[in-house]
Amino acid sequence: MLEISPITWAVTIGLIVVLLAVDLLLAALRPHHVGFKEATAWSVFYIAVAILFGVWFGMQYGNAAGTEYFAGYIIEKSLSVDNLFVFVIIMTTFAVPDHHQHKVLTFGIVLALIMRAIFIALGSALINSFSFMFLVFGLLLVYTAIQLFRHRDEDPDVESNLMVRGARRFLPVSADYIGGKLFAKEGGRRVVTPLFIVLIAIGSVDLLFALDSIPAVFGVTQEAYIVFTANAFALLGLRALFFLVKGLLDRLVYLSLGLSLILLFIGVKLVLHWAHVDINTAIPEIGTPLSLGVVLGVLAVVTIASLVKTRGNPDQKAHAGSLSATKKKEPEQ
Repeated sequence: MLEISPITWAVTIGLIVVLLAVDLLLAALRPHHVGFKEATAWSVFYIAVAILFGVWFGMQYGNAAGTEYFAGYIIEKSLSVDNLFVFVIIMTTFAVPDHHQHKVLTFGIVLALIMRAIFIALGSALINSFSFMFLVFGLLLVYTAIQLFRHRDEDPDVESNLMVRGARRFLPVSADYIGGKLFAKEGGRRVVTPLFIVLIAIGSVDLLFALDSIPAVFGVTQEAYIVFTANAFALLGLRALFFLVKGLLDRLVYLSLGLSLILLFIGVKLVLHWAHVDINTAIPEIGTPLSLGVVLGVLAVVTIASLVKTRGNPDQKAHAGSLSATKKKEPEQ
């Protein structure tokens, strides 16, 4: 295990908080439509920060640790793109105005970081206490991969989300966004705005993604510090990446297929690691360099194949993929 000092933890968390605060201030003080140039600049900035951190980390703690960080970062970044798909669906479903999308995305990122921090602490404690948790995490990823593959051509049904349905049923909801407020007065009574419902939808999605992404990154490293930083740096650039690639997302028709293959690979890797430790050391394990190569290879192939497919068939649209069958809406009579 790496010996990460409390000072290193404190400085790292401080850096992430500062970067997050910049995002929050930009979203709160200057709500506006984000153009391509601005989104590109911020995306490059966050990716550069993540790479510089990885270089420093590898020099400080060794090449093996650096490789684990980059493998974890790439896995989390690829999963975050699928997260963006769902964000787009939520924004479209609730017709969120451009100038309020900053606020929604920033909330989503903050909540995702909090949830992932909780799951990282819980996952580390479970793995350190019970080696069979590698088997549990591995089987969870295999199940997720199979479900995502089966429903790769579907989108999550946001309106049928249990939390969204509950909020709509028990809370009075205003007809419009009322200046981007969460709560307001309408007709003399207190109401929640559609933005409140959107944030509930985003929060429930973040919870589901945390359940998948944390076991996935534990498949390449068991170091809590690497798991946390890989997740944090992958999520920090999510807001800018949303505005940069939301027009391109429709063309990534094979992304859900690629992510299902990555999750299946990492799941098998975790099962083999459990078998190697608990059953027989003769059972082979999959190394981190090979994992990194497989993840990069799958992402490259599905991206190129998607762009080639949609170039010849521009009417074909990508789907986020779903873990369960979504209900088909009955056509209106």
